[in-house]
Amino acid sequence: MAVPKKKTSRRVRNNRRSTHALTRPAYVEDKDSGELRRPHHVDLKTGMYRGRQVLTPKGETTA
Repeated sequence: MAVPKKKTSRRVRNNRRSTHALTRPAYVEDKDSGELRRPHHVDLKTGMYRGRQVLTPKGETTA
């Protein structure tokens, strides 16, 4: 069984654990609709991404 040679200090231990904190997901206001959406994600209601039509809007069907 592996045994550490030296005791890990509180500073080193806490620095390693500093990345474990939970963060809230970021939201930005949409320029066109004014609704909140995730940055760098496609708007599912309109199907727009970076000013271009990428998907067909939700509820709209193509025949």
